[in-house]
Amino acid sequence: MNTLQRNSISAVALAMLLTLGGCANMSEKNQDTALGAGAGGIAGFALTGGSALGTVGGAAVGGLIGRAIGDEMDDN
Repeated sequence: MNTLQRNSISAVALAMLLTLGGCANMSEKNQDTALGAGAGGIAGFALTGGSALGTVGGAAVGGLIGRAIGDEMDDN
């Protein structure tokens, strides 16, 4: 992994942490959605070699999965 990729991953992780810091007043479903989107964005970035489309796609899919997991946890 080159320096640019390493720095990009660090920047995405830092942005995710700062964003999650603002989740204190969010509902649990919204927190699950945001967490899923952040994790999906990082995964999409890593799997597609830094592609913007892969990052956005991963964030969208991760958000949907996070929301579904939150719904399932609420039902139980």
